[in-house]
Amino acid sequence: MRFLFCFLVVAGGVLSGCRPDQIEHLRNTKELAVEAENWQVKRILPKDLLHATRWAGDSLTGYADRELNCVLAQKLQEGGVAAALPYCQPETYASVDSLARVLEAVPRRVTAKPRNPAHQAKLAAAELTPDTLRTVRRPSIEVFFYQRPIVLRDAQCLRCHGEVGKDVAAADYALIQKQYPQDQATGYRLGQVMGAWQVQLKRAGVAEFYTMKTRKIMKRRKLF
Repeated sequence: MRFLFCFLVVAGGVLSGCRPDQIEHLRNTKELAVEAENWQVKRILPKDLLHATRWAGDSLTGYADRELNCVLAQKLQEGGVAAALPYCQPETYASVDSLARVLEAVPRRVTAKPRNPAHQAKLAAAELTPDTLRTVRRPSIEVFFYQRPIVLRDAQCLRCHGEVGKDVAAADYALIQKQYPQDQATGYRLGQVMGAWQVQLKRAGVAEFYTMKTRKIMKRRKLF
């Protein structure tokens, strides 16, 4: 009993010595809770990986298209079709390649009417509807596949891919044919599908992208 009494006295003294005004409360507890949740191991379901494949494919190909439009606009202004022709390959740009490496992805553009024979591919008409159609599948445990149509939306592309003699100057087309003797990539109009982006992604890259995409981001609070 004497020991128990002494313990209660000591404990009481410790507790009584910590007044509310002396307790340091943690700040930003909500942010800390979100950060802790981000570091938790989460189970990613197969359907989640398919969603992430679409997100990653959209991000990569959308970025590549924007880079292509910017580069072509600059080159066409500097030296016309002759200057722009070598740059109509956004999948080879260093910035696009860097993003592809992060996603562990291999992007390529294919079409039934190629300029470069290496881009020749058979494409199902049902998968080439303009606007929002995406094809996403998982060919194997470690590999995912993404495809979306390439639609001619920028009028500057008609200078190389439009109607010869109308949109494509004869001199420019002679230059194109000199470099690509088997060219088939002309005669297009605005809004037409020219081919498709195809991206092959590894499972690890898709899973990492899903984690990044679903990570909670705290909204900044107003200071005043």
